[in-house]
Amino acid sequence: MKSRVVILGAGFGGLELATTLSEAVGDKLDITLIDKSDHFIFGFAKLDILFGLFGFAKLDILFGHETTDSVKLYYRDFVKPGVRLAHETVTAIDPAKRRVTTDAGVHDADYLVIALGADYDVSGTPGITLGENEFYTVEGANRLRDVLPKFAGGDVVIGVCHAPYKCPPAPSECALILHDLLVERGLRDRSTIKIVNPMSSPVPPSPETAKALLASFAERGIEFMANRRVVRVDTAACRLFLGVPKSRAPDVVVAAGLTEDGWVTIDKFTLETKFPFVYALGDLANTGAPKAGLFAEVAAKTVAANVLAHLRGEVGTARNPGAGACYIEFGGGRVARVEVDFYSGPTPVGTFHAPTAELRADKEAFGTTRRARWFGR
Repeated sequence: MKSRVVILGAGFGGLELATTLSEAVGDKLDITLIDKSDHFIFGFAKLDILFGLFGFAKLDILFGHETTDSVKLYYRDFVKPGVRLAHETVTAIDPAKRRVTTDAGVHDADYLVIALGADYDVSGTPGITLGENEFYTVEGANRLRDVLPKFAGGDVVIGVCHAPYKCPPAPSECALILHDLLVERGLRDRSTIKIVNPMSSPVPPSPETAKALLASFAERGIEFMANRRVVRVDTAACRLFLGVPKSRAPDVVVAAGLTEDGWVTIDKFTLETKFPFVYALGDLANTGAPKAGLFAEVAAKTVAANVLAHLRGEVGTARNPGAGACYIEFGGGRVARVEVDFYSGPTPVGTFHAPTAELRADKEAFGTTRRARWFGR
């Protein structure tokens, strides 16, 4: 009988884990990848949706995507030996039995991997509404894209409601791109841009990156308000609000008794929970590393290596390095790169590559290689 691997969530972590296992053993495993959606969207595509409408012939910003459909990658194109992708919604998880219940049935696993990502919780922030005044959901990005052409100038607040949050550089990117947009439209001199962020700097693990971003903010008249978070949104107080909602593990994961302080408790090196052969990775796991795609992808490779070792009757020795990189839009068509290592030393270490037009090609290649690897595109 084939060993059964059930993976919940087809994001960076789930897609990479299923792909790695399929490449290693093909159809010798029974791999089920479950996701409630029928498509995948890169996180950075939310800014494509938000700002891609405007074209920016002079500034060459982003990738020119103008619709939600253009950034969707459909799971029907994810075809790997030994992998079945189930379009189902997870309704219950029993980690002790490694059993998952969905709206379509029950899945039992020898190895269970939970990679459902993080959900948004606006209940503690009066005035913020999903799909209305935040840009972290596709619906919110689409809504604000419709609002931006009507914006005639005024006070703009890019506000973070809680930390940690997905893709830490995104609020800074949003501010810098918005600055370019307002300059292009002749509205910058009648507008203010503020970033409210509960962190001590735009990118605390990399002082050099933070310094470069703060310098860019100063040059453009963008105010960064550190160590503060949004606790209430008053639409009368600012002309335009672009919010980053509070994140937390999905309800179904909380109900399974896997969380502490909102996140799944794991061994950060093996990604294993307190239940044997039950792993958690990606945004919902308390790894101490950023909630960003590449960190989930690296964690998935670790889980895959240890599962494969166990199947061979060996002890898994792979360890999550807690290292990865992020690309940061600096406006004006330039992109920077920051590499951060969280686990090697007593404190995180960041390496900053200054923004250039050439690094845009690297960012595009990042997306292109993963589209090809996962979806054959």
